[in-house]
Amino acid sequence: MVPLLKKGTIGVCPLWYSFEGKRFFNYNTNAIMKQKKYLLPESEIPTAWFNIQAVMPNKPLPFLHPGTRQPLKPEDLYPIFVEECANQELNQKDEWIEIPDEIRQQYASYRCTPLVRAYDLEEALGTPAHIYFKNESVSPAGSHKLNSALAQAYYAKKQGVTNLTTETGAGQWGGALSYATKKFGIDCAVYMVKASYNQKPYRRSIMQTFGAAITPSPSMSTRAGKDILTANPNDQGSLGCAISEAIELAVSTPNCKYALGSVLNHVCMHQTVIGLEAEKQMAMTGEYPDIVIACFGGGSNFCGIALPFMRHKIRGEKNTRFIAAEPASCPKLTRGKFEYDFGDESGMTPLLPMYTLGHTFKPATIHAGGLRYHGAGVVLSQLMKDGYMEAVDIEQNESFKAGVLFAQTEGIIPAPESCHAIAATVREALKCKETGEQKTILFNLSGHGFVDMSAYDQYIAGDLQDFHISDEELAKYMASADALNK
Repeated sequence: MVPLLKKGTIGVCPLWYSFEGKRFFNYNTNAIMKQKKYLLPESEIPTAWFNIQAVMPNKPLPFLHPGTRQPLKPEDLYPIFVEECANQELNQKDEWIEIPDEIRQQYASYRCTPLVRAYDLEEALGTPAHIYFKNESVSPAGSHKLNSALAQAYYAKKQGVTNLTTETGAGQWGGALSYATKKFGIDCAVYMVKASYNQKPYRRSIMQTFGAAITPSPSMSTRAGKDILTANPNDQGSLGCAISEAIELAVSTPNCKYALGSVLNHVCMHQTVIGLEAEKQMAMTGEYPDIVIACFGGGSNFCGIALPFMRHKIRGEKNTRFIAAEPASCPKLTRGKFEYDFGDESGMTPLLPMYTLGHTFKPATIHAGGLRYHGAGVVLSQLMKDGYMEAVDIEQNESFKAGVLFAQTEGIIPAPESCHAIAATVREALKCKETGEQKTILFNLSGHGFVDMSAYDQYIAGDLQDFHISDEELAKYMASADALNK
């Protein structure tokens, strides 16, 4: 017979926990077993997104019109983006943006997502660190990307938009937007980076199942794609190239807008539901993260897990470390330069202030297709510049070694992108093993890798390559951005 629970603590799990001055009962407490998952009911789905621009001491530099070099206003973005998303993008005043009920209702199909204690990973590493992960792989699309896809599709529907275009690297964002547009009755066209289109056939099958039209990028269907293929017929594509094609289609198609899966503030803000939930769940554990880690491409899932916690660092209340884990083959934070650059390869976007490798950068064809982007998000670039976060680069084989260990210990096969976050977590946990420190580490499991098994096949067979880029090669690519800043 399970005894009646009394006010107090059993094991490591408090029966009552406090969050922002309120006391909550922890219904997840188990008096016999160590608690593995920390769950919140649907009623705890956040009611507002967190807009970190409102609390940043140094606001991000303005987007610039590439022709006039004048700062952009929201209405300057209306020809490309849904109007509400453009308004959110340049909003630096409102700390909280209300989430419409229609979006929260869609979130309820998978949120709140679990916070999980990685006991078996800790044991395998022999570390005194306590490792937690937020499991975003449980969404219908298999990743965190749906958090913003549903929001953008809803605002498009509300505006009367009938078509959305987008880019996708590994296919996670494309899959999420394909699902979201189907939910709101909008047609969706996706330009998928050609390398991933060939590497990940089941990703494109997922998008097609949800009703989207998929085109490998670069393609002959746009002027941007034709120009790239004319210069290099064997070009395997990049996110910058796919963005160019998607924007070109959007501005040339009646009643059509472009939706972006990362980099921009409104996208990253939609993702903060991850960290807002995680704050409450960490309070349930009785611990607070010393380190928060996420993989990094353009910044969407990093923003999602990190920014709600980072506001406390900005206000001087906590001293958490925030670590972005990027591929060594696409090192915009660790080896890039902070300057204005285009967000796409062909120069169709505004000029964005960001850490960049140059908009002509050609990333290696690693399996973490979602991380193969030349620039970092505008907000995150400013936070990086101001010292609120740090970055590490991870080789492809190191990332898959960590991913396999995680699969064997925690039972989830992670997406190649998420493997970078796990590898960075392993590094920090092993440092704790050396020092004997019992640090609390939180990382975001941004998605599962169930349709990325060909990548694991290559790793297990010993055929997976690491890609190195020389300083000379980087300088050549960064010249394309340098020329814009003279």
